[in-house]
Amino acid sequence: MKILEPDLVFAHVKATSSDEIIHYLAQKLQNKGKVKISFEQAVKKRELLYPTGLPSGEIAVAIPHTDVDYVNEAAITFATLAQPIEFHNMVITDEILRVQIVVMLALKNPHSQVEMLQKLMALFQDQKLLKQLKGIISSQKLYQVISEHI
Repeated sequence: MKILEPDLVFAHVKATSSDEIIHYLAQKLQNKGKVKISFEQAVKKRELLYPTGLPSGEIAVAIPHTDVDYVNEAAITFATLAQPIEFHNMVITDEILRVQIVVMLALKNPHSQVEMLQKLMALFQDQKLLKQLKGIISSQKLYQVISEHI
């Protein structure tokens, strides 16, 4: 089972808020049966308490997720945004970040979350790669590049 699938990678998504991109990505996961109907609300609720914006240099990212209880089958969605949207910083929670890449995690095993986050952190530290990802406008091409790193 592959955790990253081509039809869960989206390039240049037009979203205007964190709620909108969370809705968009959660719906994609739900449509594929990867998550329960309650997943989206659980992600939004968690985001209010524990923000997921990550200041990763010039290109900020966000990693919205929730507990494994809301997941049917492990998957991640990956989206680059047409315009930056605001997420709260996970470390300094009253600070706003202008996020350009969003990775939604739907993991079934709590231990797999740590491993996936380590892979993502390595990816997020590569500013050259993040700039390349942000510039890709084809979801298929975006999937090809990401799948080499996750």
